[in-house]
Amino acid sequence: MTPQRIAIIGFGEVGSILARDLRAAGHRDTVAFDIAFADAESKASRNAAAQGVRTTVCGAEAAARSDLVICAVTAGSALDAARHARSGFGHGPFYLDVNSVSPGTKREAAAIIEAGGGRYVEAAVMTSVPPHGIRAPMLLGGPHAEAFLPVAEALGMRAEVFSADVGGASSVKMCRSIMIKGLEALTTECMLTARHYGVEREVLASLGDTLPHKDWPALARYVMSRALIHGRRRAEEMREVARTVQEAGLTPLQSAATAERQDWAAEQGRALPRELIEGGELLPLLDGILAMRRRG
Repeated sequence: MTPQRIAIIGFGEVGSILARDLRAAGHRDTVAFDIAFADAESKASRNAAAQGVRTTVCGAEAAARSDLVICAVTAGSALDAARHARSGFGHGPFYLDVNSVSPGTKREAAAIIEAGGGRYVEAAVMTSVPPHGIRAPMLLGGPHAEAFLPVAEALGMRAEVFSADVGGASSVKMCRSIMIKGLEALTTECMLTARHYGVEREVLASLGDTLPHKDWPALARYVMSRALIHGRRRAEEMREVARTVQEAGLTPLQSAATAERQDWAAEQGRALPRELIEGGELLPLLDGILAMRRRG
């Protein structure tokens, strides 16, 4: 049950990785749409050109004649992407929504897609995509999830059906993000403050005793780097996490603060040398951020 033509809406990190893996597996009839394609020098445009992926200037045009539409935009654009593409769903393609949004947002997107004639499939990607690519494990939800599962397996995806209702799979993802993105934010704040006071060694030793990990300095550097590189996207996701918490009848005190810290990290990351963020030791990274803050 391999789709003949696949459309990818959103050609950022996730969309371009999925396109790369699909083409490597022999799925050549792929078309992509991203609002950034309007700029020929954008990263999305360069990625598409490097991969030889055909592009279009309209989401509905990408969806037309495609058997499968994969939506991989930022969290804040998920509903807009669905609205822009829905007029191309008259032939009833699957619409795989891999965006990290709240259960309520997933249900809104499902209503838009179903009204246009598409078959909406909720997907919650349960780990970081870059190390795993198309093999990143995902939970599927919605009334079309069971029918889509053989398609996912044929494409090489590691997917399992979580629920026939839209929203359940994403609730797992959103609750996980409270912890993962929150850990990034807390680690960033903790380690920068500790380094300012010159007590980072003692703090790391205490953390190692309390929360056992074989290499806390490496862990701290890694989670901080994720926020510095992907903070903007993570902040959008955390606002959807906050909505998830509100949908549960709780006040998203921690999630809202995490979104702000992720936005802050993105600002720092844009000004730091990429090699300082991605490689090396924890202390030079901390010193680089603190020095930049003092200059600013």
